[in-house]
Amino acid sequence: MNLVVTLIAADALDPALVAPVVKALGAHHAERLSDRATDIYCDGAPQPARATALACLGPVAVDVIAQPLESRQKRLLVSDMDSTLIGQECIDELAAVHDLKPRVSAITERAMRGELDFAAALTERVTLLAGIPEASISQLLDSVITASPGAATMIATLKAHGVRTVLVSGGFTQFAGPIAKRLGMDAAYANRLLMADGLLTGAVAQPILGADAKRERLLAECADLAITPDAAIALGDGANDLAMIGEAGLGLAYRAKPKVAAAADAEIRHADLTAVLYALGLRADAFIAPVPAETN
Repeated sequence: MNLVVTLIAADALDPALVAPVVKALGAHHAERLSDRATDIYCDGAPQPARATALACLGPVAVDVIAQPLESRQKRLLVSDMDSTLIGQECIDELAAVHDLKPRVSAITERAMRGELDFAAALTERVTLLAGIPEASISQLLDSVITASPGAATMIATLKAHGVRTVLVSGGFTQFAGPIAKRLGMDAAYANRLLMADGLLTGAVAQPILGADAKRERLLAECADLAITPDAAIALGDGANDLAMIGEAGLGLAYRAKPKVAAAADAEIRHADLTAVLYALGLRADAFIAPVPAETN
């Protein structure tokens, strides 16, 4: 199988690090995408090639994505929101309004590690939010919630190259909608917090959007575009992202929990989200800088 193995550094990628990987993979040639990324073309299977490259690199802060060359081009990105497209967990930040963030964060962490049933853990946490003013959501969006490094550039560049971008979150529509709009994404799907008299009721609309619904959304988007899942990227960090990551042609774990990192095709641990663009073979000079309105 013809492969492309992409090395992506957090900062500069030292050419001296690339040469041993090229040799170990028996590569045909290497092509520099920027001072942070290099493509290596070789034969083999993706996971053994990725393991070989990682072994050569050792503890150096370089991410490795290996994939079949023939299916490298993508038409769809389906991404998680909390701790993926943004740097926060929205439910934890809401809990902080009632000084309950440590308690809720502990449940969130266990749920994202796959130690708890997602729907039950979400219901338990939302119950603790009862009485929080709806206005707190806007305040958090304005002053606390921030896009992950590279997220806005990733979305703007993907859209410029004809890739549909969809946010699918086990979080809440009250955050997902504004965040998707801020980033310029095509669509957003999430759970809905219930409100009454301007306050959170402590309940979430049913059915709860969890792992199966994320996978189903990816498949529905593929059907709408008349593509197979091989032409899709799934991006996430928690256990409820595993099903869609496993379904996509390229399943990427971003700063992920160990269970997710182990199951994904590759992990983005050191680089920012522009690593997704390098995975598609785009050079840095093809990246699209987002307009200010998309990053505020």
